Amino acid sequence: MTSRPLPSEFLRQQLVGRVRALFNDVEGGQQPVPPSDDALFERDSPIRMVHADIVGMMVGGIRSLLLQMLHPHALQGVLDHSNFRADMHGRLRRTARFISVTTFGQRDDARSAIERVNRIHAKVTGTLPDGSPYTASDPRTLAWVHMAEATSFLAAYLRLVRPGMPGHEQDEYYRQFAVVARALGADPVPVDRAGAEAIFRELRGDLATSPAAREVADLVLNQRPEGAPPALQAMLGAEAVGLLPPFARSMLGLERPGLTALPASVATRAMGRTLRWAFRQS
Repeated sequence: MTSRPLPSEFLRQQLVGRVRALFNDVEGGQQPVPPSDDALFERDSPIRMVHADIVGMMVGGIRSLLLQMLHPHALQGVLDHSNFRADMHGRLRRTARFISVTTFGQRDDARSAIERVNRIHAKVTGTLPDGSPYTASDPRTLAWVHMAEATSFLAAYLRLVRPGMPGHEQDEYYRQFAVVARALGADPVPVDRAGAEAIFRELRGDLATSPAAREVADLVLNQRPEGAPPALQAMLGAEAVGLLPPFARSMLGLERPGLTALPASVATRAMGRTLRWAFRQS
């Protein structure tokens, strides 16, 4: 006779199942990426610690998308070659899957995923509204996409999980993530905090505001993934907007969260502790 799990264990299993369904096509048979000892990066190294925190990655992912849409080439690629309006959740899932495979998966699987993305990027070409051409494989565009991701994931981790992360570990995070960025063709790519700050300032000159960028930002913040409570999306979005540089909020027409920011931040941290318990990460 099979005994029923304790109520706490039942709740934990339910929570894990719902979160995994947000990031994996469970109905299609997709399973979470199992951590490998033969991955591109060692266990317990900075990139694996940062990318293992689910709440930090959700907040960082939203911040990253908002920043990416300020680059005219990246934005136009999304407008021309993506069904994001109808399937924003699918786009987020695919991005999360790529990060997971390249961070935790077996190194051959990681390399295959990178090659697959490179093939896709080679086909993403078009023309900007001013008539100039763009391609998703442009090294400088890829550099901004990488900068948006790396700075966002680390900023969320520092804010929500480990404010005291040593500087040398933060530098190592950039060095490790650069391995994936270079394999994707990005250039320039930082290998430490000083380089990240310098490149971020340099690439900021490539950015531009537009009604389309603001439309995508609105979709990112307000389109709720299937199965996710509305309060969850609002909470994660408020935290992500609060982490944006002031110039980015201004360009996207987003106001800095006011008095609601503190409760949202407290709730986000509490949710992070709950999920780390559920996934037995702490």
